[in-house]
Amino acid sequence: MREQGPAQLKRVLTLREVVLSGIGVILGAGIYALIGEAAGLAGNAIWMAFILTAIIAAFTGLSYAELSSMFPLASAEYEYTSRSFGQSLAFLVGILVILSGIVGAATVSLGFAGYFTAITGIPMILTATILLFLLSIIIFTGIKQSAAVIITFTLIEAGGLIGIIAIGFPYLGSVDYLEMPMGIAGVLQASALIFFAYQGFEQIVKLSEETIEPERTIPQGLLLALAVTILLYILVALAAVSVAGWQTLAGSPAPFAVVAEEALGPGAFLVFTLIALFATANTALLMLLSSSRIMFGMARSRSLPQAIGYVHPRTRSPLVAIAVAFAGGVLFLSLGNIRDVALMANFTLFVTFAIINAAVILLRFRMPERSRPFRVPGAIGWVPLLPVLGIMTCLFFLFQMEVKILLIGGLIIILAHGAGFVLRRISHGSKAE
Repeated sequence: MREQGPAQLKRVLTLREVVLSGIGVILGAGIYALIGEAAGLAGNAIWMAFILTAIIAAFTGLSYAELSSMFPLASAEYEYTSRSFGQSLAFLVGILVILSGIVGAATVSLGFAGYFTAITGIPMILTATILLFLLSIIIFTGIKQSAAVIITFTLIEAGGLIGIIAIGFPYLGSVDYLEMPMGIAGVLQASALIFFAYQGFEQIVKLSEETIEPERTIPQGLLLALAVTILLYILVALAAVSVAGWQTLAGSPAPFAVVAEEALGPGAFLVFTLIALFATANTALLMLLSSSRIMFGMARSRSLPQAIGYVHPRTRSPLVAIAVAFAGGVLFLSLGNIRDVALMANFTLFVTFAIINAAVILLRFRMPERSRPFRVPGAIGWVPLLPVLGIMTCLFFLFQMEVKILLIGGLIIILAHGAGFVLRRISHGSKAE
């Protein structure tokens, strides 16, 4: 039986729109910007890093599919954690997911600004701020309009990746695909970094309350989107190193444009720069969208101030949550380079994903009779095996990160916990009134 709150979003998305939206957010800026950084760590064996990362994503994706079929709500991770571990941990997870989306949107907007500034000379911060504002306006106009933009941009960015695969096909076999300048350790570090490129499949579940028959559509859409992107990523990695080699990729801020230029000449560089603009804008749009939805869900659950849960009567969009996401994105525009911020986003995701996998296991014991239109396959007794592997792989890759990232991540958790305490006090005060 579907659970509903007092304020309802507009339920219009079909499986096609969910799949394309999912592909759009997963494909975005991570693969376009980080493949060069990852090549410097993994060498020509970067394809192995993409496979290892895909394993983590697949384990956790299956867990998200089961939980979203049980609780098809916009509050997503917050709801899943609350049902299994209680309000305190749920609030921390919700805040971490919101921060990850907002900081990711800011970072990706700066990536967009870097490409755009190279063409126009307009200052990066101004460009990134304008982009965030325009994307927020699109989100406010409604989910149907947002989905149309997402689908259009997704087709463009997917076309760019397919173009890279086509460009690289004649070059297959031209390099040693097992060349690893830093050995297996480098491949593992690259895997931890490029997890940012898979970020997004978890954001699909936040569209649950705007999707038709979400109990079945969201799990199907999530798994289909993840399968398509995993295949594309592995083929793209093989194609890129075949054309340019890991040394060239590692030294470039625009690796795919360099691959196109190497194979087709200078004109191709501009074409792939333009495609990168669509990719980065699309990712920022989806990150803002998902952050606003989980804020809306948490506010409706009275874990954030109720004002954040306001839904505009005409567009049926969470207006205040969208405005907060935009303001947060602008605030974080001054953060560091894409590599460090991507790793920080990954830190929050690895912690969150470990908790989500644990939630699947715990709820099998606590709510065995709850309807599960999708169920993670494979179990020993009541214990599902793949979520156990999901926890293990998340923790393993978490500790492949630099000590600096782990320390900063720990500090973020402490600050998020403190912020959670303050916000809950405000929320409870609002509730009492």
